[in-house]
Amino acid sequence: MGKENPVLVLASGDDPQFAMLKELPHTVCGDVATCAQAAKDAAVILQWSGTRELLRALFGMCKKVRWIHSKAAGLDNLLFPELVESEVLLTNGRGVFSASLGEFVLAAILYFAKDLRRMIRNQIAAVWEPFDVEEISGQTVGILGYGDIGRAVASRVHAMGMRVLATKRHIPGSADPLVERFYKPEERREMMARCDYIVATAPLTTETRHMISDVEFAVMKSTAVVINVGRGPVIDEAALLRALTTKRIKGAGLDVFEHEPLPPGNLLYKLENVLLSPHCADHTADWQDQAMRFFLTQYARFEKGEPLKNIVNKRLGY
Repeated sequence: MGKENPVLVLASGDDPQFAMLKELPHTVCGDVATCAQAAKDAAVILQWSGTRELLRALFGMCKKVRWIHSKAAGLDNLLFPELVESEVLLTNGRGVFSASLGEFVLAAILYFAKDLRRMIRNQIAAVWEPFDVEEISGQTVGILGYGDIGRAVASRVHAMGMRVLATKRHIPGSADPLVERFYKPEERREMMARCDYIVATAPLTTETRHMISDVEFAVMKSTAVVINVGRGPVIDEAALLRALTTKRIKGAGLDVFEHEPLPPGNLLYKLENVLLSPHCADHTADWQDQAMRFFLTQYARFEKGEPLKNIVNKRLGY
């Protein structure tokens, strides 16, 4: 298998998943010098953990490349003009990690509804202090950017009896059993005003950067919780800090941030109304194995001339 389509694997280290490539002609490399020879014949580039700069430097050398696959779903740190304007197919890991992200959102919702921080604090202090909790059934979740992650969120919260609203660039012509109502992105504030939980799952593009800022926080309920499992800069972090510190909203559950890693002195670490995950909500024990298995499935399709899954519109960025 794969004799005619050598793979160039761009990586920052030697991961155990590379053993899964043993049946494919491939070269793993992390710098231009070691990649240069293999780049001449590569038909496929697997962007595993290499840098954008490495990919861009090699792209011009890979005269035979027809397809690039990104392990990650987010592409905002990957695209560059020469790639966008080329005929080379680009696919990504969209959907591979969605289930785990959907579970994180559900966990964050329950964390705030049941006040788990207070529960743990009292347990550690050996304080017996009964308090009221919220029932999430009947509450409303608004999903910003209804793609694979959004659907994973919707299926889980819908199963808990929650109502689901969502924004989508192209509103579906047929009904979605999980979503009560769809809104266009420019109608997001109307949707947010109705929500108890607002979940950002949108990719980062020029249109979605700072999609949630002061104006959006101003229309939210004071009891609303914002959860971000998409891309950090979709939320204006300075505006988020203002909303959290003034109690304009109830809280935030964050797996992604404008600047990563989040610096040690950042106020988000200290706020009582923040649940913070260091961009690892999808890091299950086998998440890298899943990513490699998806690439291998894609490669088999490529070999047979079958349509690839997750083809990215490079100009839109997703």
